[in-house]
Amino acid sequence: MTDITAFWIALYIAMLAAFTGYVVISRVPVILHTPLMSGSNFIHGIVLVGAMVALGLATTTTQQVIGFVAVVLGAANVTGGYVVTERILQMFDRSGKKPGKGA
Repeated sequence: MTDITAFWIALYIAMLAAFTGYVVISRVPVILHTPLMSGSNFIHGIVLVGAMVALGLATTTTQQVIGFVAVVLGAANVTGGYVVTERILQMFDRSGKKPGKGA
């Protein structure tokens, strides 16, 4: 298989995954968004571990730069996912406490 063929196959798979993800997420009821976010955070954690492994196996400078960017973006994605999940859970908190206020 040539490099250009592999590129088009990878691009097709990425576009198909993006479309499928959009369709699946858009049909999720509002009440299920919090469990779905928790599941996606789990998957993002696995992606971060994969990025760290790829960075560890990188041999050229270009591979190391791409691996480093992947680790940084993956870490930001995981952190952001947990922040969003926490904010969603605070919306359903019935204790009456405001976040960030003293006890």
